[in-house]
Amino acid sequence: MDDVSTDLIDVLVALHHPTRRWLVELLYVEGPATVGGLAARTGLAVGSVSHHLKPLHRQGFVEPAPELARDSRESWWRVTERQLSWSAEDFAPDSLGRKVADQAELENFRHQARAAQQWLKEVGQATPQWRRAAGSTDSLVRATPEQTKDLHQRLGAVLQAWTEEVKTEKPAPDSRMVRVILRMFPSRAVRP
Repeated sequence: MDDVSTDLIDVLVALHHPTRRWLVELLYVEGPATVGGLAARTGLAVGSVSHHLKPLHRQGFVEPAPELARDSRESWWRVTERQLSWSAEDFAPDSLGRKVADQAELENFRHQARAAQQWLKEVGQATPQWRRAAGSTDSLVRATPEQTKDLHQRLGAVLQAWTEEVKTEKPAPDSRMVRVILRMFPSRAVRP
């Protein structure tokens, strides 16, 4: 196995642990925090939070923010702008890398499903504006692998351009983090 594959395995293992993914999202949504603050927010022990931050730091998902500390006992952390993209096809069939990539994709889907379920539980508490703005689209389209890849890349480019367009230093008072999930895969009729 080459170094690129080994490095990617380490990255996938670091991020796709449910607790680590949660910590990254908390830092992204709520901003920099101390280890103690993250422990209080999550109900985890301080030592457990520190343990989970280490691999995230090694792989570039979080970084120390020492300038925020009031004294040497405080350990502040912030999220980085690291992006991650992979395919199980990056690894040989039946390899450890393929197994890790497949498991990471499964964990990624579970995470996205939990996020959607959380929204559906809380939708009644949202303002009418947010209930109207949120939505989903589900289509079955006959396409080749090349056409599917093309559509995925085009929609990804639209999302990236839109993200840059709406990014501001000071968010609007009525803004919230919005999760955009884009999945494409061959499918047949799904039995209830």
